[in-house]
Amino acid sequence: MIRAGLVLAGLLLFGAVDAGEPGLVAEDPDHRQMLEVAKQLRCAVCQNQSVAESNSGLAEDMRAVITEKLAEGESEQAVLDYFVARYGGYILMKPESQGKNWLLWWSPLVVLLLVLGLGYRFLRGQRVVPPAPPGLSDAERAAVARARAGLEE
Repeated sequence: MIRAGLVLAGLLLFGAVDAGEPGLVAEDPDHRQMLEVAKQLRCAVCQNQSVAESNSGLAEDMRAVITEKLAEGESEQAVLDYFVARYGGYILMKPESQGKNWLLWWSPLVVLLLVLGLGYRFLRGQRVVPPAPPGLSDAERAAVARARAGLEE
């Protein structure tokens, strides 16, 4: 029994030594390029996931189309344009800031400036300078003079 344990330990030890350093896994540049394009596209059936991250059937089909088009020699931009033409600008994870989308990009700034302007006008309107008190009448001046004279005595 001890002998079997020693043999097993020896096999494990020599097996680990024989393995040496693990080799580097070769990366397919075409697969890398497909993933770069897929990261820029939104999965149409998933909620806010890129095609590269999604496991849906549509995302798998889209990855296959990307691979096919890149293999045919189309550029990454041409592949993106193909999907935009097919699904609309929503398919891009980062929508373009031109065309109809300019409103989406610039509306937060416009709303912020509008709120700041209205807030400034509101606060400026709240800063009311109180009117100067009216002057004393002749009878009041005489009463003040008599009171002062009474205090000085």
